[in-house]
Amino acid sequence: MREIDNYAEFWPYYLREHSRPATRAWHYVGTGLALLTLIVVVALGKWLFLPLAFVCGYFFAWVSHGTIEKNKPATFTYPLWSLASDFKMLFHFLTGTMGRELRKAGVAP
Repeated sequence: MREIDNYAEFWPYYLREHSRPATRAWHYVGTGLALLTLIVVVALGKWLFLPLAFVCGYFFAWVSHGTIEKNKPATFTYPLWSLASDFKMLFHFLTGTMGRELRKAGVAP
């Protein structure tokens, strides 16, 4: 695969790498738990537990790629764009616009 130079090219690639609904569902769980953990850590001031937010987010994502999607997570090649895309994907799911994004990327919802 050729190198991706900008986020506009990355987003459709990211969605194609998350083509199965179960993979996306595991990502939603992981990203949601990561956000919840981050909120609790900040609210309680328990900074020692901050790494737990990353564990929650990445554990579910990586397990889904290995067992469901059977591909290498984009995090390893494009870590920042991948992190941003996890939140963007969750946003589109929560707002009901994920189907539109998948169609634009050439992925059947």
